[in-house]
Parts: sequence; structure tokens; C-alpha cells
Amino acid sequence: MSIDFESLKDKAVVIAQSGVTKAKELTDTGIAKARELADTGAAKAKELSEIGKLKVQNSTEQEAIRKAYSELGKLYYAERGSAPEAAYTDLCQRITDALARISYNNERIADIKAAGQIDDEEVDAEGEAEAEEPCCCQPEEPCCCEPQEPAAEDDKPQE
Repeated sequence: MSIDFESLKDKAVVIAQSGVTKAKELTDTGIAKARELADTGAAKAKELSEIGKLKVQNSTEQEAIRKAYSELGKLYYAERGSAPEAAYTDLCQRITDALARISYNNERIADIKAAGQIDDEEVDAEGEAEAEEPCCCQPEEPCCCEPQEPAAEDDKPQE
């Protein structure tokens, strides 16, 4: 039996070149897929970043609305609280009653301090310092003077 080494060598070269070609094709395909995935990931990250920025802007706008509503209510009460329109009578009365209770409590605080010769530092040490500005909210309602959790996307401003 005679072995044709030249023929075997030619076949080996063809097989090796075929393997290299196949490996190159697979590498090129893999690189293309990796680029495609990277581009898709980058686009998705950009979209998510934009959504995050818009949500922060919405939260800022919600806070601006809340402050405007508060200022609007304070202005209305200051101008019309003593003779409000019918729709606002109950709310204005609740504010008037709360302010009266705060005034009474402040008078009692002053009397107790005077009788017991207590100064403000002692009261502050006990954690019962007087509020600088009275709150207009009722106990069963959320306080409009304190920061609220950001509203959900579906929440719309009150009209």
C-alpha cells in the first residue's frame, strides 16, 4: 500500500483553510451580534435615563403645584376667610377654629411658663417648643405644610 503524502497534504491544507474560514465567519457573526446587543443595551439605557429625568421633573412640578395650592389657600383665607363663598365656608371655619385653638394653647403656654418660671430653653429641652407658624390642617388630614411623597405617574393635579 502506498500513501500519497502529497494528496494528504493538499487535503489537510484545504481542511485547515476551510476551518479558518469557518472560524472567521463565526467570529465576525459573534462580533456583529455583540455590537447589536451593545447598541440595543445603550439605547435602552438612554431611554430609561430619559424616563428617570422626566419623572424627577414631574416630581418637581408636583411640588410646585402643591406650593401654589397652599399659597392660593392662604391668600384666599387671608382675603375672604371672614366671609367665604358657600363652597369654602367649612374649610375656612376649620382654619378659623384651629387658629383659635392655637391661640388659646399659646396663651396657656405663656401662663404656665410665667407661673412656673420656665424659660424657652427648658421647654426646648423637653422637645415641646412652640411652632413658629400655625398649621391649617385638621388632624385626620395629611398636612399640607410638610413634604409629601412624590405622586404616582397616574396622579393628576387636583382641579
